[in-house]
Amino acid sequence: MTRRKEQPSIEDLGRPDVKPIEGKTETQKRYINAIKNFKLIFATGSAGTGKTWLATALAAQALLNDRTEGIILTRPAVEAGESLGFLPGEIEEKFEPYLQPFKQVLYERLGKGKAEYMIKAGKIKAIPLAYLRGTTFRNCFVILDEAQNTSPTQMKMFLTRIGENCTVVVNGDTSQQDIRGESGLTDAIERLSYIPSVKIIEFKKEDIVRSGLVQEIVEAYEKPKENKRPLKEYKRFYERKDAPVSPYTPATPPNPYDPPLGGWACETTAKEVIAEEVKTAEDRLTDEKSPFSRFFQNHIKNLSL
Repeated sequence: MTRRKEQPSIEDLGRPDVKPIEGKTETQKRYINAIKNFKLIFATGSAGTGKTWLATALAAQALLNDRTEGIILTRPAVEAGESLGFLPGEIEEKFEPYLQPFKQVLYERLGKGKAEYMIKAGKIKAIPLAYLRGTTFRNCFVILDEAQNTSPTQMKMFLTRIGENCTVVVNGDTSQQDIRGESGLTDAIERLSYIPSVKIIEFKKEDIVRSGLVQEIVEAYEKPKENKRPLKEYKRFYERKDAPVSPYTPATPPNPYDPPLGGWACETTAKEVIAEEVKTAEDRLTDEKSPFSRFFQNHIKNLSL
């Protein structure tokens, strides 16, 4: 008689990470404390500061410890600068590409098997932002990611879903806005900052923990762009061997008789060419064979008479 093979338990399908959740920077520590003590938390800042990871990890921990009945994950269905076109399948399958950052954290904190089980059981729900109208958040942990891509109307609709016994975390990076017009995240922070149960956390580039390279990239993008490369025409002209001398700049202050814009195009034009033109004009006036010279001299004689 063959013995039936024992099916693996949910916990065996990927071991969860049971390490305590601790902030690596002071801002992350304040962010964790805010999620534990406030009802509505807004977090803004650069990419790689741990906003999504910490919020999802704390939500998973609250679900494991029975401090909440479920997790709702949402974000606006906006692509980063390009259109993915038509996505096949049901609404859950269409929304699947937008949930990968959440799933990575859930698999890490809960284990893949347990995370998939809770998703199928409805403990963890992924709902597009547009489908939340009419919903009420009760006894749950809600995370709105990429909130910089919401309009003020969408943000108002989302925030008015908040019910009793729930924690709502709104994350976003205002420097990576992919929609036109005012961001709902910025608008909400300006309107709701005075409410006591609302906490606003702002991450800086010093809080980037993803990698040192990401921090350097963010710093480079924050600096004004310097145009160090000359234009092709400029480079092609001034790299010639017969390039003209440097522009002439007069030492004395400009006066009405100075060349245009305070100097001629080059030193040759300013000195030799001008002298040659003056000499040529004088020669024309004194040349007896020139009709203009004879007319000018006769005109002078008539004036003297």
